[in-house]
Amino acid sequence: MPLDHPSRLLQPDEPSPYRIERESGTSPFFLTCDHAGKAIPRKLGTLGLSGDELERHIAWDIGAAGVTRQLAALLDAFAIEQTYSRLVIDCNRPLDSPTSIATLSEHTVIHGNLELAKKDAKARAEEIFWPYHRRIVAELDARAARGQPTVLITMHSFTPLFKDQARAMHAGILYNRDTRLAHRLLEALRRDNALTVGDNQPYSVSDSSDYAIPVYGERRSLLHAEIEIRQDLIADELGQSRWAARLADVLREAIAGLL
Repeated sequence: MPLDHPSRLLQPDEPSPYRIERESGTSPFFLTCDHAGKAIPRKLGTLGLSGDELERHIAWDIGAAGVTRQLAALLDAFAIEQTYSRLVIDCNRPLDSPTSIATLSEHTVIHGNLELAKKDAKARAEEIFWPYHRRIVAELDARAARGQPTVLITMHSFTPLFKDQARAMHAGILYNRDTRLAHRLLEALRRDNALTVGDNQPYSVSDSSDYAIPVYGERRSLLHAEIEIRQDLIADELGQSRWAARLADVLREAIAGLL
């Protein structure tokens, strides 16, 4: 094993902060998955958590990466997945957000994030947050330069039980100020009477609590929406395939006449 470089957080043999699917995708869809991975840099150990805790939803969006990859294939869409656990740094939070590097997630104290030195927080931003977002910016700029339309879809998943409260909905469509695409997606998904789909539920988007939608969707005036799927529905490959197929159909329908 290579010797650790003392001035770096990530060592040369550790994963890149992002993974790309279908780099040359030709469709307008541009998929991001900010909480795809659960890796933790070797220097951070386990952040003081047990292995069981690091498999839970507090560390990553269970199933979201699998749906994103299959959806990218069905749509021929560029997709980018963030590799490291959101407990290291949350790539869908502004860096000045109190939850950028969480010290408490649901009922779990993240001991490795308590009293974090500024230089250590900066290293997480410089080596994980910014490389991921620079790659997104580079791709969006390149698409704009060659005149390729872009529809931003940011993929997430949510736990069926949060702070002891059950969530009955199957999925949610999230947005902030711009409802053009989100409302169409809601309408299309709700035509399936077997589905309960939340409107800005189980979460809502804001400038202070989110990054992708305000920065990439709204500031660039892109059609956009955030999709949340309940994790027990996409915990295995079969569920991921079913949801990817469903979303491919409704996404194609929803952008008709908008581009």
